[in-house]
Amino acid sequence: MDAGEMVLLLGAAAGAGWVDAVVGGGGLLQLPALLVAGVPPVQALATNKLAAFAGTASAAVTYARTTKIDASVAVPAGLGALLFSGLGAASAAAISRDALIPLVMAALVGVALFVTLRPGLGTRPHPHPRTGGRLAAAIAATGVGVAFYDGILGPGTGTFLIIAFTTILGLDFVSGSAHSKIINSCTNLGALLLFGYQGHVLWLLGLAMAVCNVAGAQLGARMALRRGAAFVRAVLLCVVVAMVAKLGYEQFLA
Repeated sequence: MDAGEMVLLLGAAAGAGWVDAVVGGGGLLQLPALLVAGVPPVQALATNKLAAFAGTASAAVTYARTTKIDASVAVPAGLGALLFSGLGAASAAAISRDALIPLVMAALVGVALFVTLRPGLGTRPHPHPRTGGRLAAAIAATGVGVAFYDGILGPGTGTFLIIAFTTILGLDFVSGSAHSKIINSCTNLGALLLFGYQGHVLWLLGLAMAVCNVAGAQLGARMALRRGAAFVRAVLLCVVVAMVAKLGYEQFLA
């Protein structure tokens, strides 16, 4: 790997950390950069998880310092995410990517329409009663469903987590992003542990990218906290459009 490719990877890692810290979707930058640099696909996925885990975990700590975290949801969902993301990663080879991507695209388009047609969604908290049913639904959606999906495929994980927290629990986008970083850290760790056990992680490259990812994540988390829910909403819509365009190109045109 030459110096130019390394600069590309480190820059992509920093940009991915920023995007992930705000709304998720950093894989749009980081994973393609690894593939362009000639890293084999499985090793690229594994190394991406190492860098993403470092950045997302650092963003989670930054959010937790200034945002109230609901431990009754975050703890069980995080533990579930650790398990189910690993199960998803273990199941990835048995599930057709070509069959999944159109479904993911449809879900992302639905998210974009939902957020666009409900301009008040996530701009300020509308807390719902913390009934057992709502808490169970939030834990199942984030710690099981989205976590398993992240292990299998991954694009849009952060976005799906934020939408789940805002719609099920009535959080605003900043608080939803704060909770999503905790769950996303666990999904990244679960998949990373499996990939590490299988020997697919390029540790030196991943650690170098992790440093840049953390730097980008810290900047992104601080900007989201400073600029508020409207900023997170705008970035979320931009990232969703970019993900749909990228997945559509790969699926139908590439």
